[in-house]
Amino acid sequence: MGLIGIIIASLVNLFIGSTALQFAVSVIGVLVFAGLTAYDTQQIKEMYSAQDDGTMSGRKAVMGALRLYLDFINLFLMLLQLFGDRR
Repeated sequence: MGLIGIIIASLVNLFIGSTALQFAVSVIGVLVFAGLTAYDTQQIKEMYSAQDDGTMSGRKAVMGALRLYLDFINLFLMLLQLFGDRR
């Protein structure tokens, strides 16, 4: 729900152009993506099974890495919006 809220607020801010709303979206985005990173890490831990063969564990590893990669990229972008120079 937080991610959908960030997307809607960002779309509204495209038309309004408010710096305060941009700051709020950045702060909330950092918190949401930090939480998603922790959640996805727990999901990857729960997804592991000792009975999986090499093919299945490889697929799970790639999907887990992709989920974390997307979380880190979005977290980095939100941090850039938060601390970046607004020229």
